[in-house]
Amino acid sequence: MSQVHYELFVRRKAGAQWTLEIATENRAHALQVAEDVLTQNRAVAVRVSKETLDASTGEYKSIAIFTKGMVDGGKPKKEVEERDPLCVQPADLYTAHARDRIGRLLEGFLARHKATPFELLHRPDLVEQLEASGTDLQHALQKIAIPEAEARGQTVHEVIRHFQGLVERTVANLMKAFKKGALPDLDKEGFAKAAERLVADPDRHFLLGAGVAASIAPATSWSDKIARLLDLADAAPEEPRARAAALAAIEQPLAEIIGSRAGMADLLLDNKDDLGSTLAAMTRMTGGSAVEALIRIEANVRGVMPELSGVARRLGDWLCGDDFPSVRKAIAERVLTELNGVRRLKPADAEAEIEYLRALAMSLTAAAGRILQAEDIQVAFTTRSKTLLNGDFIESLLGRDRSSHEEIKMLIRLAENVMGAVNKRNAARWLNANISAMRFEKELRQGPDSPVAKLSQLASLQRSVTRSGLVREDYEPLCTKLGDIGALIEADSRLLTMLVRAPAPLPHRLQLLAKLAMGEAGPTGPVADKARVEALKLARDPSSREQLAGSPQTMDLIKSLVGQAA
Repeated sequence: MSQVHYELFVRRKAGAQWTLEIATENRAHALQVAEDVLTQNRAVAVRVSKETLDASTGEYKSIAIFTKGMVDGGKPKKEVEERDPLCVQPADLYTAHARDRIGRLLEGFLARHKATPFELLHRPDLVEQLEASGTDLQHALQKIAIPEAEARGQTVHEVIRHFQGLVERTVANLMKAFKKGALPDLDKEGFAKAAERLVADPDRHFLLGAGVAASIAPATSWSDKIARLLDLADAAPEEPRARAAALAAIEQPLAEIIGSRAGMADLLLDNKDDLGSTLAAMTRMTGGSAVEALIRIEANVRGVMPELSGVARRLGDWLCGDDFPSVRKAIAERVLTELNGVRRLKPADAEAEIEYLRALAMSLTAAAGRILQAEDIQVAFTTRSKTLLNGDFIESLLGRDRSSHEEIKMLIRLAENVMGAVNKRNAARWLNANISAMRFEKELRQGPDSPVAKLSQLASLQRSVTRSGLVREDYEPLCTKLGDIGALIEADSRLLTMLVRAPAPLPHRLQLLAKLAMGEAGPTGPVADKARVEALKLARDPSSREQLAGSPQTMDLIKSLVGQAA
C-alpha cells in the first residue's frame, strides 16, 4: 500500500460543506479532475490535499496543495449598516448622550478649565477658549471620525467635514444669541424672574441653561459649582411650569459634576484610598428615609455611614425628594460601577472592608427601587464578593498573628457576607482547608483552655457555620470535622467518664451531660452521642429517681433527650 495519496474535495454551491470527490495516488490526475469539475460548473470550489501516512502513529498528515474557487464558502460580505449621522442639528449636541460623548472627547480641555460639557455648550467664553486652543477640537473630531467612518462605510474626511460643519453652526448660534443680548444674566435679573419670563419661549431650555452656566462660571472648585447650583435651586420659582424648566436647567450640569470622579471627590473631600467611605456617603446622600431609618436601628450600618455636612448635606436634602432624578441616577451608576470594579473598599483593613460591604448591601437593598434595582444590587455584590475570596484578600484578612480558632471565626464572618452560590462554595473551601488543617487540631488539643471550654468553642463554631448561609452540602462536612475534633479532645481528657463519676450532685451532672448531648455545651457528633448515652444511663438508675424528683428542670432535659433518642 502506498504511503502517499491525494484527495479531491469539492463544494457544490456557495455556503455548502466540502465533500470528497475522488482519492487517488496520482497527483496529476487529482489536479486535472479538480480543473475539470470547475470548468464544467459542477462545483464552485475545489481543494486537493496530499495525505501522508505516519507509520509510527498510523495517522495521515494532510496538506492542501491546490485550492480554487469560492474556498471561503461564498459567504456574503457583511453589508454596511445604513445609519443616520449621530448628530445632524445643533440641538442634537445638547442631548444627554451627546454631552456624555463630548465629555469623553474633550476630557483634558474640560478638566483644565474645571467645566462640564453643559457649560461648554452654553458659555461663549469657553467656546472661544476651545477654538483658540487649536488642537483640542481637531483631535476630538479625529477621535470620533475614525470609528464613525468605519461604522458607516464612509471616509474619515467625510465624517470630519460633517461634524466640523455641525460644530460651526452650533457655535454660530451661541455667539449670535450672546451678541444679541438674549442670554439671561441670572445674577442681575434673578433666577425666578428669568424662569417665569422665559417659560413660554420655545428656546427656554437653551436660554436658561446659558444663564445657569454663566452663573456658576466664577466657581473655583467643583464643590463651589454645586453650591451655586443649589443656591439657584433654592431660588427657583414656585409656579409649576417655570419651576420645572428652572430645575431642569440646573439638573443637567449638576448630574455631570456628580457623575464625574473629580466632582464627587471634591464634594465629599474624598480620600482616593478610602472607596468604602465614599460609597457609603453616596449611598446615604441618595438613599433618603429608607437609609436613615436603617441607620437608626442598625448599629453596624450606623458605624459605617459618615455624617454629611456642608454642600453634601444640602444636596442630600434635595435628593431626598423627587427632584433631580438624573442626579440620583448618576450617583447610582457610579456606585454600581465601583462595586463591579476591582478597587478595594478599605485597602489597609480587610475586616473593615467586610463591614462596609455588609452595610452597603443592607442600605442599598433598603433603598432598592429608589437608587438601584434589586437585581442590579445582587449582581454587583455577587461580583464584589469574588474579590473577597482571592488569596491576597484572605491573607490580608487573616494576617499573621491570629490563632487558628480566630482565623476560622474570621472566615465564617466572611462566608456570612459574600453573595452568590459560587462564592459561598469558595468560602466553604477556605473554611474546610482551615478546619481540616493539623494546626487547628493541634492548637485546640494542646491549648491551655479546659476541655469544657474547648468543646464549647467547637459548638459555637458549629452554630456559626450553620448560620453562615452555606448550603447543607457544604456546612455539614465542616460540622462533622468539628465534631470529630471534639471527640479527640474528650478522649484526651476522658471528660465524660470523669463527669459521670464526679462527686457533684446528680442534677448538676445530668444538666451538663444533657447540654453536651444537645450540642449546646459541646459539638454535635461523637461527643454528643456519648453524652446522651451516659445521661440516659444515669437517669435510668433506680437510685437516681429520688434525686431527680426534686429537680423538674433536669427532668425536662432528660425528657428531651429521650425524645431525641426515640
